[in-house]
Amino acid sequence: MEFFPKVKTDIPELTALAARGLVPMFDSTTQLFCARLVRSGSGLIRQGQSPRYTIMTLLGLRERELSGAQIPFDSKKIYQAFIRDTSWIESIGDLGLLIWLAAEFNPDQLEIILQTFPLNTALDRFKDARQGSTTELAWFLAGLSHAALTSQLLAAKLKDLAVEVFRRTKKNQGNSGFFGHLAIRKSVRGFVRGRIGSFADQIYPIYSFSKFAIAFHSEESLEPALKCARAICEAQGDHGQWWWLYDSIRGQVSSRYPVYAVHQHAMAPMSLFALEQATGQSFQEPIYRGLRWIYGDNELGVEMRDERAGLVWRCIRPKNISTKYWDTATNLLGLRKRDEPVGALEVLYEGWPYELGWLLYAFSRNKLTVSAEPKNS
Repeated sequence: MEFFPKVKTDIPELTALAARGLVPMFDSTTQLFCARLVRSGSGLIRQGQSPRYTIMTLLGLRERELSGAQIPFDSKKIYQAFIRDTSWIESIGDLGLLIWLAAEFNPDQLEIILQTFPLNTALDRFKDARQGSTTELAWFLAGLSHAALTSQLLAAKLKDLAVEVFRRTKKNQGNSGFFGHLAIRKSVRGFVRGRIGSFADQIYPIYSFSKFAIAFHSEESLEPALKCARAICEAQGDHGQWWWLYDSIRGQVSSRYPVYAVHQHAMAPMSLFALEQATGQSFQEPIYRGLRWIYGDNELGVEMRDERAGLVWRCIRPKNISTKYWDTATNLLGLRKRDEPVGALEVLYEGWPYELGWLLYAFSRNKLTVSAEPKNS
């Protein structure tokens, strides 16, 4: 029986790092978090602002507060400032995230949001909904599910719409369990764009299907969620990598790189924990294997955490940026071997606030019980 080597994975230390690392990403004037923080010769430079990332970050900070921990922000003040302006919302995904945020911070405001953004036309009104965009539909379903969890009356009101969103999202899932990026269209471009899904296109449906099952007392969504979870776990790399792109038709990894740290320490755990809650089935081993990657058990043998900066660096990627596109193209043609070398790799020294927000969301109240597990029996 082969065991994984023990790697120190100190979750309290990691969540404390995440909370600390968000401080330089916040603009107190606009009450928004930046788009990204970039390492330069003169230090860390804040670039842009993002309402979407502000939502994800606030959700993580809220989870940390609910766990009893202190945070270096007045999250309620930020939320109240943020909720006053919703003019930036232009997609079904953004609306779903906003509903999710209100459900966590102030459920009493949900009715106001639902009046401002009529749900009966939402699936026709927003372009990403009409295209059947997997990630954005999953965010919307997650928002509806979290809203339903706040009130039985609201759950009854939202159920029919949630069922429709679930069914539209599920149509993007291939027989392998992997999800494509969009609803497949008849054109060549539509077919290619539809069949290849990112890791986000796998992980957000797992999360939203799990919450849908709990919120609306329906087990219909658990089978496709489990099927996708088992598929990505089967495809997980030798160093616990959650790969970048997946072919929903061929049922295989389409492009391995970049490997993003947020997938390793945040997005996979948050979704697999949600699936554990909904099904009682354990995904502790793949969560742990993925987490080890940021602690140096990766392709480059480098520590992805920077304690001084309070960051986990964004990804390990090919130095030749065209590599990932070639990887996808050869996969579509059936020419690529599973473990074919990708050439020289490098670390991208950036940090994005949503990455730390989802880390806090994943681990503030969920427990990782595995420290070393059998690899093969």
